[in-house]
Amino acid sequence: MTGTLLLIDDDESLLAVTSHNLSTGGFSVIEARSGEEGMTLFDREIPDLVVTDVKLSGMDGLAVLAAVKERSPDVPVIVITAHGSIELAVQAMKQGAFTFITKPFSRDALRLSCAKALEMRALQRKNRELTDEIETIRGHGAPVVASAVMETLVATARRVAISEAPVLITGESGTGKEVIARLIHRESRRHGGPLVTVNCAAIPENLVESELFGHVKGAFTGAISDQPGKFRAAHGGTLFLDEIGDLPLGTQAKLLRAIQEREVEPVGSHRTVSCDIRLISATHRDLSQAITDGAFREDLFYRIGVVPLHIPPLRERTEAIVPLAIHFLAIVALRDHRSLLFSKGATRALAAHGWPGNIRELKNVVERSAILALSDTIHTQDLLLGGPASPALIQGFRIPDAGFSLPDFEQALIAQALTRSGGNRSQAARLLGIPRHVLIYRLEKYGIK
Repeated sequence: MTGTLLLIDDDESLLAVTSHNLSTGGFSVIEARSGEEGMTLFDREIPDLVVTDVKLSGMDGLAVLAAVKERSPDVPVIVITAHGSIELAVQAMKQGAFTFITKPFSRDALRLSCAKALEMRALQRKNRELTDEIETIRGHGAPVVASAVMETLVATARRVAISEAPVLITGESGTGKEVIARLIHRESRRHGGPLVTVNCAAIPENLVESELFGHVKGAFTGAISDQPGKFRAAHGGTLFLDEIGDLPLGTQAKLLRAIQEREVEPVGSHRTVSCDIRLISATHRDLSQAITDGAFREDLFYRIGVVPLHIPPLRERTEAIVPLAIHFLAIVALRDHRSLLFSKGATRALAAHGWPGNIRELKNVVERSAILALSDTIHTQDLLLGGPASPALIQGFRIPDAGFSLPDFEQALIAQALTRSGGNRSQAARLLGIPRHVLIYRLEKYGIK
């Protein structure tokens, strides 16, 4: 790895020898005999790397380091220090130096440190270029497009958006079906209306019809007032039925009628109400097989799937893994005000992983790694690949014969997460895989300070 290197040392003989050794090693060296001269040359042409002695007359090495980081934070700085100045070296590392080298040092040791620093800078540039490329092709609020197949799919979704045709989005869990649904709504004529999302798999069977179509007061125990339901809530906009394959057969028949007639009948009422909605559905199930098995209505399938869109799993578009990971890391960096990047080994590990949880798993891994990494460079060992909470760990856990207290176990996990995060509630919630407000509720519930 070669590049332009600014070498600063007020010892003329040492400067000449070091410059010669680096030049013969393939580096392009700019020499400076003081900190002030070094920063003048830096401002004239920003180098790829700065190597400076700590002990300089006038502007010392730590001042040079601070000035470089103020002007161009991503330029690495290597500090050269005498054997007895380790405290200064540690101070330099705390201020952002890439590394320090103690005198006397070998020619090869210096060359190797410079090569590593330039490799890191090149990786930072590549990460930035990929992030910029993603932002360019994704458009405002659009999905991250990082593969040919997704580029085609997004283009199709945009063409479909201007119509009123029902869309069925299929794909494994975590592939981004809701992201595509939001894109269609955002680019449709209904973008000024509401986008109402319903997770059909999360609603108890006895409440599905009430949730979708609404109910009147007294329709069933607990119905203390009229409720409009999701269809009426989406009036003038888009209704997104996620995991539609999990709907009970009885509800499927009523859903079919609601779509065809564009009206719903609230539970407990004999009066129909008109609903003007655009329907988008999604499922991870094979609905063709479900029809064969008698678990899904064929007429409903053809009604909701006028335009089918299939999102392939992440393992079938491996070229998208690293750009997506960089995109998610950029979001974390912006949120946490950090300068984060992946090491070359980490990007190789990300690209080689199978990602059974697809994009959702990738995003989880990136965020968790950013939280737990010991530095702003995320290395392979920081990735903790293998899924949330490690399935092997969960499968290996056995409840003792005498049983145990689940609340005590939960409190212990919460306490451990707070310790790992240094008391940061947001980070602790992410470690536990729960929303922050859920963690706060449990802290209050258990009286944890």
